[in-house]
Amino acid sequence: MAVGTVLVTGGTGYIGSFTTLALLENDYNVVIVDNLYNSSKVAVDRIELICGKRPLFYEVDVTNETALDEVFAKHPEIDSVIHFAALKAVGESGEIPLDYYRTNVGGSISLLRSMEKHNVTNIVFSSSATVYGDATRIPNMIPIPEHCPIEATNTYGRTKVMIEQVITDQIHAQRQKNQKAGKPFEQWNGALLRYFNPCGAHPSGIMGEDPQGVPYNLLPLLGKVATGEREKLLVFGDDYASKDGTAIRDYIHVLDLASGHLAALNYLREHKPGVRAWNLGSGRGSTVFEMIKAFSKVVGRDLPYEVVGRRQGDVLDLTANPARANEELHWKTQLTLEDACADLWRWVENNPRGYRQDPPAELLDALKASKHKN
Repeated sequence: MAVGTVLVTGGTGYIGSFTTLALLENDYNVVIVDNLYNSSKVAVDRIELICGKRPLFYEVDVTNETALDEVFAKHPEIDSVIHFAALKAVGESGEIPLDYYRTNVGGSISLLRSMEKHNVTNIVFSSSATVYGDATRIPNMIPIPEHCPIEATNTYGRTKVMIEQVITDQIHAQRQKNQKAGKPFEQWNGALLRYFNPCGAHPSGIMGEDPQGVPYNLLPLLGKVATGEREKLLVFGDDYASKDGTAIRDYIHVLDLASGHLAALNYLREHKPGVRAWNLGSGRGSTVFEMIKAFSKVVGRDLPYEVVGRRQGDVLDLTANPARANEELHWKTQLTLEDACADLWRWVENNPRGYRQDPPAELLDALKASKHKN
């Protein structure tokens, strides 16, 4: 018997696919909508290989309200949404801002309208630590708590700030409307999950991040340097006020991040808090040079890099204070930076073409053997 049915937008993407896996492993049913702009339908096959259950999949763009309505109408059992579908590159967002606002903000509005029509009342939103902007501008805000004032420094971050506001306003409006009408209102809830730097892959080596085109994040780029697909890593700035001059980030294993979404969804269903924000991070900051060193160690050789100028909108330190999620969601990161590097390398080394190739037979055999053991 399923606990519930969740619509996952962007469910074939990196974090979406891992969250889908976590939901299925915890007895939820999952319906994915994704336009496959920066992901692959193969992720659905890999999810099934790992957990033996297959999510339903619809190729739908989140800005297409009519298509979303059709999915909700076909699946009246959907009771919650986890919303990932978005464009997500900080640098690119400054170059094509209208695309970012249309997809991220416009898509979220279409989704919320459709949810309202079909009386789907819980939403877990994939937000970002970029909403805080440069937290070093305010004393005593590193590591960053949820009450840190919001002030995004780039277009991508501003779309996340807007969506958080839209969700907050919509949940409050639905609660008020129902309360006035003497109807139950507590079922309308939203979780705003501000996460830090997701990384890593599935320990089986058959599922991971597979960005189409050029990845924008540090670890996937290092993966491409390690396989020889890229000549070197560009380090954006070594003149920050950190111990080695490079920017500090809080890296979180994608499996931990996925379990955070599950914990947030369960919290909404059980406690009905209205709208609540949680940071999902480890609380440990690592510099870019430390990450290069950690990944080079796993690969077994030094990876080449070149220091270039800072990127527009980048900030010195994004380290989470995850105390609220630790306490309220009973969630904390279980996996280390070393785990993330080892898992990522296993994925990249064995699947240099990502989902555009079959995983090596020995990885599939090992996965099957581990299932028989359990």
